[in-house]
Amino acid sequence: MLNAAVLTSLVLSLVVVVPPEPAAVAPPPPTAACDNYCDTRDPALPPSAQRSATRPDTTSARPTGGPSSTGQAPPSTEAAICNKYCDARDPGLAPADRVTQTTTVGGKQVSMHFDDTDAMGWARITPAAQGDEVWLDRSFDAGVSWGSGSKLGDTRTPAGFGDWRTLMYNVDDWANLGVGLLRACGQPAGSTAIGCTAWYRTTWNAGNRRTAAATALMERYNLGNGLFDTTGWWNSANALTAVVDNARLTGMGSYRYAIARTYDLNRTAWDGNFINAYNDDVAWWGLAWIDAYDLTGDSRYLSTARTDADHMQLYWDSTCGGGVWWSSSRTYKNAITNALYVQINAALHNRIAGDTVYLQRARTGWTWFQNSGMINGSNLVNDGLTSGCANNNQTTWSYNQGVPLAALTELNRATGDAAFLTKARTMANASTGSTSLNPGGILFDNGGGGDVPSFKGVYARGLAALNRTLSDHPYTAYLQRQADSAYSRDRSGADSYDQPWAGPFQVSDGARQHSAVDLMNAAG
Repeated sequence: MLNAAVLTSLVLSLVVVVPPEPAAVAPPPPTAACDNYCDTRDPALPPSAQRSATRPDTTSARPTGGPSSTGQAPPSTEAAICNKYCDARDPGLAPADRVTQTTTVGGKQVSMHFDDTDAMGWARITPAAQGDEVWLDRSFDAGVSWGSGSKLGDTRTPAGFGDWRTLMYNVDDWANLGVGLLRACGQPAGSTAIGCTAWYRTTWNAGNRRTAAATALMERYNLGNGLFDTTGWWNSANALTAVVDNARLTGMGSYRYAIARTYDLNRTAWDGNFINAYNDDVAWWGLAWIDAYDLTGDSRYLSTARTDADHMQLYWDSTCGGGVWWSSSRTYKNAITNALYVQINAALHNRIAGDTVYLQRARTGWTWFQNSGMINGSNLVNDGLTSGCANNNQTTWSYNQGVPLAALTELNRATGDAAFLTKARTMANASTGSTSLNPGGILFDNGGGGDVPSFKGVYARGLAALNRTLSDHPYTAYLQRQADSAYSRDRSGADSYDQPWAGPFQVSDGARQHSAVDLMNAAG
């Protein structure tokens, strides 16, 4: 019954109009978001030094909204995408048909179908009557906008057909590095009501929960500025690290292009070599480049990481007996900056033949950290020190528990000293067993804004590094419990994740998503 309809739609689809490139939409100015943790962070620094969602000279940003599928305006069209097959392929040729979701509008069922073998999808409406309309929307930014992919395959049901469908369209754009989603939409004849499914994709580059999470993260990768949309500068360093780790652990190299692209587009940002006013930001990027070096062997990444570590060393002084200042304002010595200082220096030693300088810095840094008072009586790490050099008893954020585990693991590798692993195990036992950190057994940070959603991913990454090193792998069950909860209770149909791994899913962004990728990487 569909052959005539398919041929009619195929003829119409051959007329392709390529629209002019839309003008870039400038992003809104960053605003501070404080929810137990503040994005601007250091009021002693001028606004020009504060954290921002993009590097300061960025000129390429995606629009923050998309057109509604209203049927009132003519549909947007785009050049046909050709991957294994070109857009507008007959669904009758699909070797398989996976239905992801069906939604109801005006008594009609609109369903989203996928051919996972060929990474294409189509929409269907049933029971159909003459004039019922059905189409696809395609998005390359995690469903935020779909201007270039609005109303793909738009077709109306001819008389005498009880159901109708679009042709097949590609989900991704391989040639242009577009990582996409599709949704099916329909509108009954004579009605203003429109029904659309949620966004979904094929299992291409998403065959298991680790690769699916990484693919959903790459939907947020901005090819224009080499960062991750919806999140900030330091979060993007962690997002890149999650992608690099995923490539190494799964063997899926589809997104390795992001490494060099991010480096080339951002190396001269801020003060150059990924250096800005915050030493923790500098360390996050330095560690990302060490990770990139491990995967690619490209020495320029290791060289940049050395520059970053050397920059941090300039902020070590005798105040409070030692330690690195958090920012260039030299107003706060905190846990995350100093744990990162130990980790990056130990990691550099482990990758530079004949080094003694970075190892000595790592040893000195850990000795100071351990004696600073920031590790409390419960073996949890508070946020930092008061002006009088005492533990400030501020929140025991999860990432402050995770980074020391990674640092101690690197120190053990550097020295062979089992005492570092013994201390790491003690601290890991404290954090994994903490009911305040793990209400109901699932890790939780009570805070929002732009920073906190990244914290749990950092924790999972550090705990996994220790767990892989310890012969008995004592934290495997804990990590798998976190991953199982997030996958079953905190995930959208498009494999996006929210912040609370205990659920429910409400919203996702780059920080929330990279934390999920870190978790899935950690749990295996």
